[in-house]
Amino acid sequence: MSSSTTPVAPAGNTGGDTEPLPLIAVTMGDGAGIGPEVIVPAVLHPDTLARCRPVVIGDIERLRQAAALLGRESEVDLVPVTSPDEAAFTPGRINVIDLDLLPADLPFGKLSPLAGDAAYQYIRRAAELAQAGAVQGICTAPLNKEALHAAGHLYPGHTELLAKLTGVPEVSMMLSTPTVKVIHVTTHIGLIDAVGRIEPGLVARTVRRGHEAMVRAGVPAPVIGVCGINPHAGENGLFGYGEEEEKIVPALEEVRAEGIDARGPLPADTAFFLAGRGDYDLIVAMYHDQGHGPVKVLGLEAGVNLTVGLPVIRTSVDHGTAFDIAGTGTADAGSMVEALRQAAEMATRPTG
Repeated sequence: MSSSTTPVAPAGNTGGDTEPLPLIAVTMGDGAGIGPEVIVPAVLHPDTLARCRPVVIGDIERLRQAAALLGRESEVDLVPVTSPDEAAFTPGRINVIDLDLLPADLPFGKLSPLAGDAAYQYIRRAAELAQAGAVQGICTAPLNKEALHAAGHLYPGHTELLAKLTGVPEVSMMLSTPTVKVIHVTTHIGLIDAVGRIEPGLVARTVRRGHEAMVRAGVPAPVIGVCGINPHAGENGLFGYGEEEEKIVPALEEVRAEGIDARGPLPADTAFFLAGRGDYDLIVAMYHDQGHGPVKVLGLEAGVNLTVGLPVIRTSVDHGTAFDIAGTGTADAGSMVEALRQAAEMATRPTG
């Protein structure tokens, strides 16, 4: 969906008489990037409001600037709330937990430690709400890692930051497109370090997290393809030093004994083709580029980044802050709409 599309928000947002729609905390990301511009249309999109109750954590004035850039200031009602349970859902209304951290004259498209710190604070508040059970999911607009680091928050990205803030020792990154879904055993570390870190326990835990996420998403018996590490998955010892037999095969034997349909080790150069034609519901990639490369070829525009293993599901757009177009009102909100859809689909169910 283009950010120029004008959706109409429904008046009600309860999901029926018996089960309220999940509350989703939507973090604004780096305020110098396109986050505010994709959030405004995405949280008002009818597909979003039919599935969840979004509450934005960010700066209300920056969102007001974004609405003006999109030519929608007259139809958007930005309302400050102090907690998600204060939010009301009426046509055109956007509920905002306003942290008021950004100066009014913050330029779009330029690296800012102030914006990096603000992005951290939005995530910190979302993590607190998740741990308190006040929201059932988190959906994040992109942050800028350089700005985050310039502000003194030395994390590789959202995944590691949320794990630290929620006290979870280990999480997994999952990328999802309409064509293929992939979960990663390792992510933001060098290739040599990744091979060293991979071991049967980590592989097994990653497969379990992927299986749980797919079941939650409505696939009761997912078929999971597990990539090898070496070309051709080692080809019976021809390539590498037996990493597949040492690091992956024992993990597969363990999870299969638990009833999980995990197959492999598979040659990575064919695993994604097979997943694309429907042979696998989920692919387990051993390292960052093994999974990210194919996903970005097969479905970047509709791609969603998920973190599984947290107290709640976390989803995000699979694109960056796009400083080159920030502040122009031309950013496409389609990935944000999809991220919200999947956050709602995979969220823990609200209790009231």
